[in-house]
Amino acid sequence: MLLLPNITISIPVLSLLAISFITPSLAVFWWVVLLIMFLILSASVSASETAFFSLGPGDVEQLKKRGDMVSGVALKLLDREDYLLSTILIVNNLVNIAAVLIANNIINLTIDFGGSAILQFLVKTVIVTFILLLFGEIMPKIVGKDRPMSVVRLMARPLNVTQRIFRPFSYILINSSSHLSEMAASKRGALSIDELSEAVEITKVETAEDRRMLNGILNFVGTEVSEIMRHRVDVVALDSESSLDNVLQTIIKSGFSRIPVYEEKLDNIIGVLYVKDMIEHLDDGKDFDWLTILRKPYFVPEHKKINDLLAEFQSEQIHFAVVVDEYGSTQGVVSLEDILEEIVGEISDESDFDNINYKKINDDTYDFDGKTSLSDFCKVMLIDEEMLESVRGESESIAGLMLEIKRDFLKTGDSIDIETLHLTVMSQSQHKIDTVRVERKR
Repeated sequence: MLLLPNITISIPVLSLLAISFITPSLAVFWWVVLLIMFLILSASVSASETAFFSLGPGDVEQLKKRGDMVSGVALKLLDREDYLLSTILIVNNLVNIAAVLIANNIINLTIDFGGSAILQFLVKTVIVTFILLLFGEIMPKIVGKDRPMSVVRLMARPLNVTQRIFRPFSYILINSSSHLSEMAASKRGALSIDELSEAVEITKVETAEDRRMLNGILNFVGTEVSEIMRHRVDVVALDSESSLDNVLQTIIKSGFSRIPVYEEKLDNIIGVLYVKDMIEHLDDGKDFDWLTILRKPYFVPEHKKINDLLAEFQSEQIHFAVVVDEYGSTQGVVSLEDILEEIVGEISDESDFDNINYKKINDDTYDFDGKTSLSDFCKVMLIDEEMLESVRGESESIAGLMLEIKRDFLKTGDSIDIETLHLTVMSQSQHKIDTVRVERKR
């Protein structure tokens, strides 16, 4: 090989840094050509990685419609994304390592650092990193992102051949990484409630309703039956001594599909009347003994978690349960709908609005039963529930809302203001708010 004379060229500015350039030999030229080839390979592989993994469903469908050999090869690669990715990573790392070694050799043949090891390290690091990042990673990935289909079709066959060559190495890489992931997962264990809460807080959601649903899912496991049940004072129940006419009137007035039946007192529930069971006996006359169609009640303790109750509802194929305390006294009732509403929010049907106990005085004034739920209240007043979020606390009813804000018992005539609404206690009994008048301020 013909070598050019080894001549050292010193530049005044660089001489202060102990750097001088050496006249390149013909060997340097071939090293530069080889470096360019490896940079092209690195760029091609990097662009392929971005292009293949940025294809959307529409792009995949377009490849299927083409039906040519290249599209078929590309689809085959996409069917085993794990092998495709591992092949790309293996090739890209090998090419980049080779490029680094070649670039290091070129710098050694063209630059004299005057024995300064630190300066040599810094210059090589900056130059090699800049070249690899710019030409081997950044620019190719931009091209792969902008023109994914063109890159995929161009690189499908070369990657197919490369994948076959490196298949043994890919197999080892995939299986070892899967094993390590399983080990890490087993050591990591379940996420704590605090970690899940933080995840919900930083999750980007479109609406307040979506965030409410996420919080509902998060709190689902820790919620007890006593927190969601219909309390004893609000339970609609039937005395076992009731006449058939009284039973039918209670069914029509309440609108409920399942009604508990007690003997002597509410603490002695003997069964549950399913309204659908009454339908086929409507023509049997007044002599029909409606107690014969009662179903066995399902009792649950008030501190049972609702996720466990949901599992029991599913396994027992029931939708209704009677909630009792440690002494066996009836505390309330709970339904499948109550459980689901903890996640998805209020579930309304066509009869819910008719069952809201209120009286319209004029367009801006209404009288509500104190135990009216806040969701029903908002439906009647045509306001968003978010308006009450900052003041409602743990309250679920209008009376509870007023007590939450006042932080004390209210007397008849006491009032509070919530933005554009003026709420006044109209009647009460034994510290229980019976009627609330709501006026919309103009």
